Amino acid sequence: MQRIDLHPTHKYGDFRLRAGKPLPFGATIVPGGVNFSVYSSYATSCELVLFNKHQPQPFATIPFREEFRIGNVFTMIVFDLDYEVIEYGYRMDGPFNPKLGHWFDKTKILLDPYAKSIGGRDEWGKEPDWNNIYQHRARIFFDDFDWEDDRPLETSIEDLIVYEMHVRSFSAHDSSKVKHPGTFAAIREKIPYLKELGINCIELMPIHSFDEFENARVSPLNNKRLLNYWGYSNVGFFAPKAGYAATGKYGMQVDELKATIKDLHKNGIEVILDVVFNHTAEGNEKGPYISYRGIDNKTYYMLTPEGYYYNFSGCGNTLNCNNPIVRNMILDCLRYWASDYHIDGFRFDLASILGRDQNGAPMHSPPLLETLAFDPILGKCKLIAEAWDAGGLYQVGVFPSWGRWAEWNGKYRDDLRKFLKGEPGLAGAMAQRLQGSPDLYQWQQRETCATINFITCHDGFTLMDMVSYNGKHNEANAENNNDGSDGNESWNSGWEGESSDANVNRLRIKQIKNAVTILMLSQGTPMILSGDEMGKSQAGNNNAYCQDNEISWLDWRLLEKNAEFFNYFKKMIALRRKHAALRNSAYLRGAGGSFELSWHGQKCWYADWSAESRSLAFMLSGKGIYIYAAMNTHWEMRGFELPKLPAGASWHVFANTDVAAPYDIAELGGEVKLDNQDEFLVGPRSVVVLIGR
Repeated sequence: MQRIDLHPTHKYGDFRLRAGKPLPFGATIVPGGVNFSVYSSYATSCELVLFNKHQPQPFATIPFREEFRIGNVFTMIVFDLDYEVIEYGYRMDGPFNPKLGHWFDKTKILLDPYAKSIGGRDEWGKEPDWNNIYQHRARIFFDDFDWEDDRPLETSIEDLIVYEMHVRSFSAHDSSKVKHPGTFAAIREKIPYLKELGINCIELMPIHSFDEFENARVSPLNNKRLLNYWGYSNVGFFAPKAGYAATGKYGMQVDELKATIKDLHKNGIEVILDVVFNHTAEGNEKGPYISYRGIDNKTYYMLTPEGYYYNFSGCGNTLNCNNPIVRNMILDCLRYWASDYHIDGFRFDLASILGRDQNGAPMHSPPLLETLAFDPILGKCKLIAEAWDAGGLYQVGVFPSWGRWAEWNGKYRDDLRKFLKGEPGLAGAMAQRLQGSPDLYQWQQRETCATINFITCHDGFTLMDMVSYNGKHNEANAENNNDGSDGNESWNSGWEGESSDANVNRLRIKQIKNAVTILMLSQGTPMILSGDEMGKSQAGNNNAYCQDNEISWLDWRLLEKNAEFFNYFKKMIALRRKHAALRNSAYLRGAGGSFELSWHGQKCWYADWSAESRSLAFMLSGKGIYIYAAMNTHWEMRGFELPKLPAGASWHVFANTDVAAPYDIAELGGEVKLDNQDEFLVGPRSVVVLIGR
C-alpha cells in the first residue's frame, strides 16, 4: 500500500505538487520529490525559482499556493525533480519600507538560508559573471557519505594542541608539493606533518560559503586584485566553501570535506570550525541582496529605530542572534555540522555579539549562549568564544559560560608579549597566566579549561613579525596603513623588518623560542598559528585579510631554512603531551593536590613580585615528576638558585633558549645532567626548562 501523503495533489504547468512539511527548513529529498521550506514573517508571497546548473536563466518559477503556507512558513513538495542537476532560489514579495525594516523586492532571486550546498563560486578566484541574475545558488545533494565508524574524538580540551589554519594558505604555495594546493584534500596530504609536529587539533578559519570577490580592490604595490581572503563574511552558514575543494567544480565539496575530517580523526586530530554568526555578506544599506535581506530583513538583522543596520561587527550589519528565529537557525546550523560533519568544536568570531539583545544591549544571561551550552547534540563539542566585538564590548574573564564556554584569552596574549619585551612588573600577571588565569576564571568556578592560551593568531602579527616589527606595515592592503591594530605589544629586537645583523637575528630566534616555551608550560589549552613553527613572516602585515599571495601563503621551504624552529616547537609540544602536570583541568593550589606548584626567583622559594621584576621561576612536582622553569627577560644574565630534589634525583637540562641549536633543546629522556645542582645561570632574555629525575 502506498502512502497517501506522498502523492501529488496539485499541478502547476508540468510540475506535480503537494503541501510540504514545514520542518526541516531548506530543501530535503523525500520519496518522489524534494520538500522546500522557507520562513518569512512579513512576506506576502513566495516563488520557487529553478535553474539547470550553471544556466543563466531559470527553467521554471513555481508559486507557493496559499494552502502551502503554514504559519509563516512557505512549504511544498515538488515531485520528479532531477535534484542532481538543478539549482534553486526564492523570490519573496512584501512591503518595501526600510524605515520599518522591510526590504522586499520581488525582482531579486534569493539564496535559501538553509542551503546545504552552494554554487556560483565553484572554483577559487575564477572571475564570476557579474551579469548573472543569481550569483550564489542553492543546490540539493544526496548525502550518502560512508563515515564507517568515525565519530567526534571528544579529546579533553586541556589535552589539545590547537593549530589555527587557513585552508588555502596552508598549501597554496608551490613549495607545499601537494596534488591540489589550497584545498581540503591538501590537508589530508599534510597529516603526517601535523602528527610529526605533535598537533592533535586544527582550527579552520571560516570554511562556510563566502564570496572572495566581495569588496575586491587593487593593491597599490603591485596593481593586483585584493580579495576577501579570510572569509569572515558568510553567504551561507550550512554549506562548505566550494572553492576550497579540489572537487568543488564538480559539486563534491561536501564529500571532500567529510573525507578530510574522517582522515584527520583516524590520525587523532580534532577539527574545530571558526564560525561567523555575527554578520553576513549583505553589508549595510548599500550592500547586495543575497538571502536574508530579501527574505526577512527585520527578523535577521539588528536595526536601529530608524531602520538602519547596527554595526557591532565592523562589517556593515549585525545578525539578530537573540531573535528566536535566528537563534534557532544558529542552533540548527551547529547541530548540522556536529552531526553530519562530525565536527569536534566551534570557535565563535566576535562572540560577544551573540550576547546582545535586539537593541544591541549586552544581556546578563543571553538565551542563545545558554541554549548552545546545554544543547544535547552539542553536549561534547568544544565551544570557544572570541570574547569581544567591534562595538567595544570586551568580556574576557566574564563571558557567560554555564561551565561550557572557553575563551580566546586576549589577556594571556597581551601579558606574555609585554613580559617577553622585558617590561617590568609583570611577574604577578605571568604567574596568573601560567596557572591558567585563575584571576579571570576562578571566581566563576571555572577552571583551566576556560582559557585558550595564544600569543599569535590570524588577526595580528605572526610570531616572527612580533619580534621583527615595532609597527604594522599594511600598505599592501590599499587602506593607507589605517587598517589593523596598533596595539601589537611587539618589539623589533633592535631593527625594523628583515635584518642582516647576526645579533638581531639571534635575539629574534631566542625570543620565538621563549614564547613557545612559556606557551607550552602554561595551564590551559595552547593554540599556535600555522607557520609560526617554521618562522613565517608577513613582512609586517598584521591584517592580511585580503592577501591571496605570498604574504599569506605558507612557504614550506622555511622548514629547511628555519629547521631549528620546527625542532624546538616539536620537542616543546612533546614535553607538554608527555607530562600531565602541564595539562591540569583543575588549578594547582600548592601542597595537597596531585601536583604541587611553587614559585621561585633568583633566590629559591622567593619569587620577585616587585614593580621592577623581570624574572620568574616555578616548579611543578608530583607523581615522581619535577619540572622547573626559569624565565629571565632582563638584558643581563641572572643566576637562579635551584630547589633541592629528593635523594637520588638530579636536575637535567631539557631546554635553554640562550644556547644555539642543536643544543637548545633535548630529546625527551635525553636531557643532560647539570654539573651544578645548586644554581643555574640563565642568559639574558632567556628561558630554561629543567627536568628532575
